[in-house]
Amino acid sequence: MDFFNIKEILSVTMILFAIIDIVGAIPIVIQLRNKAGHIQSEKASVVALILMIAFLFIGESLLGIIGVDVKSFAIAGSLVIFFIALEMVLGVNFFKEEIPDSVSIVPLAFPIIAGAGTMTTLLSLKSEYQTQNIVIGIIFNMVFVYFVLKNTMRLEKILGKTGLNILRKAFGIILLAIAIKLFRHNTGF
Repeated sequence: MDFFNIKEILSVTMILFAIIDIVGAIPIVIQLRNKAGHIQSEKASVVALILMIAFLFIGESLLGIIGVDVKSFAIAGSLVIFFIALEMVLGVNFFKEEIPDSVSIVPLAFPIIAGAGTMTTLLSLKSEYQTQNIVIGIIFNMVFVYFVLKNTMRLEKILGKTGLNILRKAFGIILLAIAIKLFRHNTGF
């Protein structure tokens, strides 16, 4: 087994790309930017990167403290991912989140970029992929997230509302398939 497996890195990168859904979050980012006037793209990206890598390494221990095994967490996570995917595909909101009055690292880095779905996905991925390949996938995603945050207005003009909706629905379908795969892998179905 290769230390750095390109297939695993690409798989992890695409899975995280779909779950982070920074392209689908462009309308939210634009709304936050309009409220605050400016978003610190570098800071938000670095904080999200640190949160994800930290959870990748200590998340399992944290679960152990509360008596939850990784398979149970992965199954629960697959259900969360399933509902997030349904939101993306159907355009309904199962999860109600309030947008705060002031924009800081908290709403952008966590939970928009590194939210519960991302953390759940990281632990689920850890049961299937090598850790170093997951870290590389996280880094690739955070570079992309940084690029998107820096160029949100340009991307909105290029893609248009229809383009953003198409991307969101396409990644929703991918997430549905990922949720089912994670559920099957951790339950033995």
